[in-house]
Amino acid sequence: MAQIGTDVQKAKDFLEAGKVIGLPTETVYGLAGNALNPDAVLDIFKVKNRPSFDPLIVHTDSIDKVESFVTRIPEPARRLAERFWPGPLTILLPKKPIIPDLVTSGLENVAIRIPNHPMALKLLALLDFPLAAPSANPFGYISPTTARHVADQLGDQIPYVLDGGSSTVGIESTIIGFVEGGPIVYRLGGMTLEKLESIVGKVSVRSHSTSNPKAPGMLSSHYAPRKPLFLKTPEQALATHKPERIGVLAFDAMTRLIPLENQQILSVTGDVSEAAKNLFAALRALDQSNVDVIIADLLPETGLGRAVNDRLRRAAFK
Repeated sequence: MAQIGTDVQKAKDFLEAGKVIGLPTETVYGLAGNALNPDAVLDIFKVKNRPSFDPLIVHTDSIDKVESFVTRIPEPARRLAERFWPGPLTILLPKKPIIPDLVTSGLENVAIRIPNHPMALKLLALLDFPLAAPSANPFGYISPTTARHVADQLGDQIPYVLDGGSSTVGIESTIIGFVEGGPIVYRLGGMTLEKLESIVGKVSVRSHSTSNPKAPGMLSSHYAPRKPLFLKTPEQALATHKPERIGVLAFDAMTRLIPLENQQILSVTGDVSEAAKNLFAALRALDQSNVDVIIADLLPETGLGRAVNDRLRRAAFK
């Protein structure tokens, strides 16, 4: 079983030895390995059981380092980086050959971000290589927001989880790229469209792909619990299930129709940012409870509500 601890030097030693570890970030915990070491990258895919056609995000701690991994940073991308890094924003940039094709699934662009987490930044500053780090969960399952989540899911396959507390954003980073037609968001996430548009103007959103995604996190079925999740009202769910067999993931209010112990409220004040922070932990609690199905509310389509709704739609039972 993986050791959980706060020893940054120990994490560094494992990474330099080609191992993969659990890494705290402000979005979710990552499964991190040396992005320049194809063997370590391959281990990430193996541990997650992630398909090799789904590219990874590369993490580092400075824009200067980013410039050593990419051929150029377009002017609007640089403006976003200077404004929002460190932070929950990933930018697609044309890669140099130093980045293995395995990291990008053969694509010309590499997804890069600087995480806004003090422990992650301290570790990255000590390393002479960037870290490839998708979410530290089995592929397609609920993303982890604590070190214990990582250890419970992957602890028999990795040696160490660096414990940086609960993730403060709670959903993955927003991914943006640039084409001749302008900026495109490939994954909704912890950076709102409103903030992006305040820097680069109107952005388009292309957040789903059934195969050969252009960026990480684009697959149309993802972030799902083991138990079926439906975007239904309690009344609709009661037509086919007993109240005690239904779990409720609600935005801001309980329902009297389902036992209270089967309900998780994302934000009693109706705050979409708080709801985003609590999403994966609440979904995990319901998945581990004694219910047969989970029903969920969609949030208002504003701010981080869009990203939460994106996760819920992709987690919903097909």
